[in-house]
Amino acid sequence: MALYTMKEILKDAQAKHYGVGYFNAVNMEMTRAYIAAAEACQSPIIIGTAEALLPYGAFEWLIPMMLEQARRAKVPVAVHLDHTYRFEVLMQALRAGFGSVMYDGSRLPDHRDNVRASAEIVKIAHAMGVGVECELGSVGGLSDESGKADAVIYTEPKDALAFVEQTGADFLAVSIGTQHGVYRATPKLDIPRLRAIRGAVDVPLVLHGGSGLSDDDFHNTIAGGISKINVYTDVILAAKRAVLNHPEADYVDLNRFAEDAMRKATLKKLRLFGSAGMA
Repeated sequence: MALYTMKEILKDAQAKHYGVGYFNAVNMEMTRAYIAAAEACQSPIIIGTAEALLPYGAFEWLIPMMLEQARRAKVPVAVHLDHTYRFEVLMQALRAGFGSVMYDGSRLPDHRDNVRASAEIVKIAHAMGVGVECELGSVGGLSDESGKADAVIYTEPKDALAFVEQTGADFLAVSIGTQHGVYRATPKLDIPRLRAIRGAVDVPLVLHGGSGLSDDDFHNTIAGGISKINVYTDVILAAKRAVLNHPEADYVDLNRFAEDAMRKATLKKLRLFGSAGMA
């Protein structure tokens, strides 16, 4: 099957009101697990990596492998770059062959800085035929190179339309109460805020911090207008449990156990998001 773009995949998801999972990978086993899960339930899927994960999987060998596996898949697969902050990394990503990239300007000191920087990245990426996801507000839970944790700043619906118009962003990541990583308390999502954002803009909306949410949270956010759901922590924790459950296994078998656990965890998410059977 031909390689798909995130824009193509999310256009269908938005029109038919289901969610598509995005999953970070740093090696072949993770990539295989994701695509196998998608093929098992006939679901479109988005895979990729992020700037913070580059020490574990460099562009020059990871992305050719992902692109080749995506081309060979029996379902639509898009390859996307998640949270990226530095211009030089984004330029490397554009040359590496990503179909879409995320520029996260939420750490910039002023909203106007985010708008200006996002607009610049969008202009360059669009000239190369690449779609761009931007973040308005801040989801929180990640840390910068100094160890400073990102604050949670909710997306203001009144700012969403102007942000999309001024930047040209193809996809909008919103902050409605989720956080990256493991939740220390039960998240309380602001679904009315999400609906207001959905009513203000027509680009696909993205939910970061999908690991640890309840089934109802997913159903409510997708019904409220989310088209793409990012999941990472739940998948790698499933792999960790599989490894710990087989202390006697050698390295090769541990990889197999971890890959199977990640496949099952991914399959569960795809079915929950309503994308099964939509390929």
